[in-house]
Amino acid sequence: PGSPAGRIALLHAVADIELNAVDLHWDIIARFGHVPMPPGFYDDWVKAADEESKHFGLMCDCLEGMGSHYGALPAHAGMWRNAEDTVEDLFGRLAVVPMVLEARGLDVTPGMIEIFRKAGEQQAIVALEVIYAEEVGHVAYGSKWFNWLCGRDGLDPKEVFHALVRQYFHGALKPPFNEEKRAEAGLPPDFYWPLTEQFDADPAA
Repeated sequence: PGSPAGRIALLHAVADIELNAVDLHWDIIARFGHVPMPPGFYDDWVKAADEESKHFGLMCDCLEGMGSHYGALPAHAGMWRNAEDTVEDLFGRLAVVPMVLEARGLDVTPGMIEIFRKAGEQQAIVALEVIYAEEVGHVAYGSKWFNWLCGRDGLDPKEVFHALVRQYFHGALKPPFNEEKRAEAGLPPDFYWPLTEQFDADPAA
């Protein structure tokens, strides 16, 4: 990331994530429409999808401002693979996508902003600051509805979260964590710190 090419690659990777997130937020609405949920569930994910679309546009603008464009580098589909793994499990989808993958964005985005600050690339700084502020809400939506489902079914949210992350997310969670922003999004430390320990993936996975 210290070179212009490295910073372009970083922005391209963020654009990939944002584009996948647009699809994922619409997918959770359509795929789990058979699960009875309050209207607020759909309102939250429509808003999140709209914001992710804006984020993707911001990243595309940044890439073009640096003489590149989205599609100039290979795309990755890590987030979508997790969606495929949780295709029949709303609890699992909420646990892995907003509460693990998007929460990871809260951990790493401040460091990315600093990279572009050192390079004096103001457009990218402003765009990433918008993304950083709004992603807190997306993690919060995941936490809110995960806890709502657990409450509806009389389940312990922390225990269910740990079990689902171990089932669907292959590997350990990696610190350092942005504990302040995670707490703001409704993720207490005892949800994620125990998952930093290595565990064996399910051999059937």
